[in-house]
Order: sequence, then C-alpha cells, then structure tokens
Amino acid sequence: MLELVPLAEGVGTEIRGIDVTGDISDREFDRIHQAWMDTAVLLFRDQKMTPEQHIAFTRRFGEVFAYTRSQFNDVEYPEILLLSNLTRDGKPIGSAYSGRVWHTDGHYLTTPPVGSMLYAIEVPPVGGDTWYANMYAAYEALPQRVKDRIENLRVVISRVQSRPYNYPDRPAPTEQERAEWVDVSHPVVRRHDVTGRKTLYVGGNVPWRIEGMSEEESAPLVTFLQEFSVQPQFTYCHKWRPGDIVLWDNRSAMHRATYYDHVAHRRLLHRTTIAAGRPAAA
Repeated sequence: MLELVPLAEGVGTEIRGIDVTGDISDREFDRIHQAWMDTAVLLFRDQKMTPEQHIAFTRRFGEVFAYTRSQFNDVEYPEILLLSNLTRDGKPIGSAYSGRVWHTDGHYLTTPPVGSMLYAIEVPPVGGDTWYANMYAAYEALPQRVKDRIENLRVVISRVQSRPYNYPDRPAPTEQERAEWVDVSHPVVRRHDVTGRKTLYVGGNVPWRIEGMSEEESAPLVTFLQEFSVQPQFTYCHKWRPGDIVLWDNRSAMHRATYYDHVAHRRLLHRTTIAAGRPAAA
C-alpha cells in the first residue's frame, strides 16, 4: 500500500509500499508526483532497477536527456551518467567525486534541467552522503524587506568564475573554455512553473554577480542568501544504502555531496536527468 512519509521537517518525502519497476497506477503516480512538487525531494528505498527500468521510471516524471560529462555516460545507455570510483581497463568509468559544494544541476544552462534521479548500486560504509536544501522554505522564511529587495534581481552564473571555488585543484580555464563557457543569468527569485511557488536560485558557494550591481554590493547579498538557505531547518542529509533512489527537483532544491574514501571503498550510482517535467495532476 502506497505510503508517504516526511523525510525531515523542512524537506523531502519517503515513498513506501511501491516497486518502481512494477505497475504504478495513474492515481498512485499522481500522489507521488504531487509529493515531489510539494517537498522537492523523494526517496524510494530497497529498489532494484535495470538501466532500461531506470530510464523508463524517470520518463514518467518528464523528458530524459544527457547534458554533461559524456565521457562518463553509460556506453549502452547514454541517458545514464555514472558516478563511480570504479575503473575498467585502468580507466575510470565515472566521476569519482563531484558536486561537493551546494549547487543546482545545470544552473549554467539557459534552460536548466527540472530534475535528477540518482540510483545507488554500491555505496561506501562511511561518507558519500548527499545533502538537500529546500529553496521553497528558504525563500518563504526570508524577512519581507529582503524579499522586496531581491524580487526583480537576476544572478549571473559564470563557469569561469566558479572554477577556483568549486575545483581549486584544477588549472585555470583555458582560452577555449573561456570562449565556450558563456555566462547566463537567472532570476534570483524563480516562480516554479508547476506549483507557482517562489524559490531562491542563488546556489553554490560562489559570490555570483547580480546584474546592475557592483561586485562590492552583490557579493555580500548573494553570500547572505546562500548561507541563509542552507540552515538546518531547510536541509536533509541522505545517507545512502544500496537500492536507494532519490529524485530531486532542481527548481526547488539545492544539493551537495560529501567526502568518502575513494581509495578504500567502492561507489557506483546511476543518474538520469529530466529536461522538462509533466504538469501537476489536475
């Protein structure tokens, strides 16, 4: 029997009593989809999916696409991105570590993906957790004077600017990367296209520039919003178990990964990405 259980006070729902590879009725799926819209993150425990089933289940939530790191896409199923420290013929099959700062997937794209689904196959005994933050709740908790100040602002997302913050161990962007990595701007306050609720969209640890503001003015504002939005009352830390599936809404949630010992332990997760979602149930 389908059961919806809150994950934390501020974010997420665990979906119980269902096999995601089985026959999920439209009525049951509407309840699941609405919980995703309402709480930003869904957890399904003790599941087992083939790549085909993973892609098919993702498609119930919207259009599936691959947009990044093609070298780590599954060879037979390019819709699946491999997050792993495993190797094949001496070469890594996936990304061993990434996303260890707060972020929203694809925020450097003009039209970011609406969601991501991560399926755990092998996980380390310690570490490798994922934190999620509810951007609905963060926005709604802001003082009214701050809401008024940021209502019509736009934040500039720059991959060039983010490099030393997100990957300090990597060299500076090349001239080719600088040419290819075009800055994009997004509203600081986004209205969710399905729910109509307002969310914050200033993810990460980078003091992004606000259009029309000097760096001296925009950096403190962006930093305040970023730090405000990841307070404990807005967050949930997921400790992975094999068979877990987590689906998050990139329009209303941020996330970040935590460290694990990639030398001592094995890790393999499959991720799919949703380009455009289905509308909420009527």
